[in-house]
Amino acid sequence: MLKIAIITGVSKGLGEAIASLLLESGVAVYGISRSNSFKLSEIAKENNQIYQHYPCDLTVSEEVEETFQKVMHDISLIEKEPEMIYLINNAATVEPMDQAINTKSRDIMRHVQLNTITPMILTNQLLKTATEQQIPSISVVITSGAAERPISGWSAYCATKASMNMYTKVVALEQEEMQTENKVIAFNPGVMDTEMQEIIRSSNKEAFTDVEHYKNLKEKNALKNPKIVAGVLIDIINDEAVVNGEIYNVKEYL
Repeated sequence: MLKIAIITGVSKGLGEAIASLLLESGVAVYGISRSNSFKLSEIAKENNQIYQHYPCDLTVSEEVEETFQKVMHDISLIEKEPEMIYLINNAATVEPMDQAINTKSRDIMRHVQLNTITPMILTNQLLKTATEQQIPSISVVITSGAAERPISGWSAYCATKASMNMYTKVVALEQEEMQTENKVIAFNPGVMDTEMQEIIRSSNKEAFTDVEHYKNLKEKNALKNPKIVAGVLIDIINDEAVVNGEIYNVKEYL
């Protein structure tokens, strides 16, 4: 029986790091993102493992739903009864970064779609499929410390991450009440050396007042390596004692 991971935002940063380690550990990876990572294809080949990429605009609900159905269909062709399915809701955006009075409606809608609606759709659909087919699953939402504290210029990001933390707790409670084999958790990876951090550091102080703090973290080499953070998450989801509904924080492990 095969373990399978579905990962959004798989082409770079934390998503690519998680996929790399899972492939190396014998887990088949089905990646969803706009662009592909040829590095992952090479890693899969080296480890005689399955890696498939599905191009998708994760800000369009119809595309998200259709892509998920394609993924599940393709999985069924390989493994009728997977040992475990992991869903890693990694794709997210920090933009728009600006004072709330300056943000445009279309930017807010795109942000909420990617950070909140898409992970909800994917998690809901996986839980439904896993329950019907009696396949154990662990769904992960990549959250942030911004979910728990207000940050000037990040009204959208703080709000969407906070909403996903509560979604995690509520859906985990529902699964407990239904006595399924599904678990839903959130994982705060801390501040990593990724493309998102480059975007944050490029902000102007009028839009994002904490920009100097993030520039200093880069200068002091205080940003975490995504592969190390990915290893922590994989240890958590492989632990039989993983707690349903828990908001895990990388700083408790590093």
